[in-house]
Amino acid sequence: MSATVETVIHPTALVSPEAQVGDGVRIGAYALIGEQCVLGDGCVIGARATLERNVRLGRNVRVGIGSILGGDPQDLKFDGEETFVEIGDDTVIREYATINRGTAQSRRTTVGRNCLIMSYVHLAHDCHVGDHVIISNGSQFAGHVTIEDRANISGLCAAHQFVRIGCHSFIGGMSRVAQDVPPYVRAVGNPLKLYGLNTVGLRRSGFPPELLQELKRAYRLLFNSDLNVSRAIERIASEVASTPEVEKLVTFIQASPRGVGF
Repeated sequence: MSATVETVIHPTALVSPEAQVGDGVRIGAYALIGEQCVLGDGCVIGARATLERNVRLGRNVRVGIGSILGGDPQDLKFDGEETFVEIGDDTVIREYATINRGTAQSRRTTVGRNCLIMSYVHLAHDCHVGDHVIISNGSQFAGHVTIEDRANISGLCAAHQFVRIGCHSFIGGMSRVAQDVPPYVRAVGNPLKLYGLNTVGLRRSGFPPELLQELKRAYRLLFNSDLNVSRAIERIASEVASTPEVEKLVTFIQASPRGVGF
C-alpha cells in the first residue's frame, strides 16, 4: 500500500473546525476554509482563496489565488437556506473566480469533473456545469445557467439566466448568450449567430466522419433551410440517420423553453 501523502496547511490559513480536509491537501497562505466545507484528497487551495461555507471539492481540485467559492447567492429571494457548491474531481479553478451557492430552486451550484474555469469567471447561483467544460477568462454566467459536457466558452462572454449551452458547443469571445445554444455548434456575436458545427472540437472528441456528415445534414435542415422547426424535425426523421447525437440535437431544440433564436 502507498503511504498517505501529508496534508500541508500554511500557518496563516484559517480552517474551520467544522471543515473536512482530505489527505495530501495543500492550503496556501491566508486562505479561509469555512464551516461544512469538504476538501477531497489532493486538493490545492491557493493563497488568499476563500471557501466561505458548504463547499464540497472532489479529489485533486485546484483553486487559484484569490478565488471565492460558496458565497451567498446574489438573489433577493434567498432567505438563508442551506445550499451548496459542489466541484468534481480534477477540476481546475484559476485566479479570482467566484462561484456562489445555490438557492431553494436546486439547492446547489455544480461544476463537473475535469473542467477548466479560468481567471475572473463568475458562476452565479444554481448554475450547473457538466464534465470537461472549458470557460475562458472573464466570462460571466447569471443564475440557473446549464452548461453541458465538453462545451468550450471563450473569454468575456455573458449568459442570461436560465440559458442552456449544449454539449460539445463552442462560443466565441465577447458573445452575449440570451437564448439556448444547441449542442455541437459554433456560435459567436451580439446578437449571437450560428456558424456551423464545431467540427474541430467534435473531431478532437473522436466523432467519426460519417457521424459528422449526419449532424451536418440535420444542421442544414434546422438552420440553413426555409423550413420551420417542426417541419425540419420531420425531415430529419425521414432523411437523416438516427443516432444518439442527432436525437440529442433534436430533443434539445424541442425542449428549449427560451428558444434557440438563430
